[in-house]
Amino acid sequence: MSKQAPASQPPPAAPAEVIPEEKKPEKKAKPKAPKRRIQVYKLYKVEGETLTRLRKECQRCGRGYFMAQHKGRLTCGHCGYTTFASKP
Repeated sequence: MSKQAPASQPPPAAPAEVIPEEKKPEKKAKPKAPKRRIQVYKLYKVEGETLTRLRKECQRCGRGYFMAQHKGRLTCGHCGYTTFASKP
């Protein structure tokens, strides 16, 4: 019976060349407009002892959820319900 030679280990790998990484240009932050919340007093009109709502309320959400007025449409910010103005 023959003896098997011990498994030889591969020679150590040559050191890898260090390649400098390309630096990506930093992204500039785009300026954002500040988020503005509508004041509650702009949603109602008080005359004497009567209170009038100035904007239409959402049909899905009910009282207290006003529709945002855009060009040619009304949109609810809570549920996304949209009504479009009819073209004359």
